[in-house]
Amino acid sequence: MARVLKQAEARNLGLPGRKSLEIVSGNTGSHAVTLRLVEIPVPAPGEAPRGRHFHTDTEECIYVMSGAGCTESDSGNHALSAGDTILIPPGEPHVTRNTGSEPLVLLCFFPVARVTNRT
Repeated sequence: MARVLKQAEARNLGLPGRKSLEIVSGNTGSHAVTLRLVEIPVPAPGEAPRGRHFHTDTEECIYVMSGAGCTESDSGNHALSAGDTILIPPGEPHVTRNTGSEPLVLLCFFPVARVTNRT
């Protein structure tokens, strides 16, 4: 049965250095998809950057809704702007940083219902 999931009902993951709302996942009844809305603020002067992470056996697909950023990964640094999409293979360490003057807003898709078990 089709369902509408409201952003106001999304689970705040409380991840460091960003706002991350899990809109769709196994927790909302999905069998094969996780969708997160992520907002990365403009870094404060002297702020320590977040480290890289990876997902052991799943891809991550990131769509840039607004702002400018860079995804740093083992395969290089990838500049991103609104409308861009980056596909990160399983197991590749990566981090996305805000390089602009406004918040970087992303939609992050994973082809699994539970990402936390794979990060």
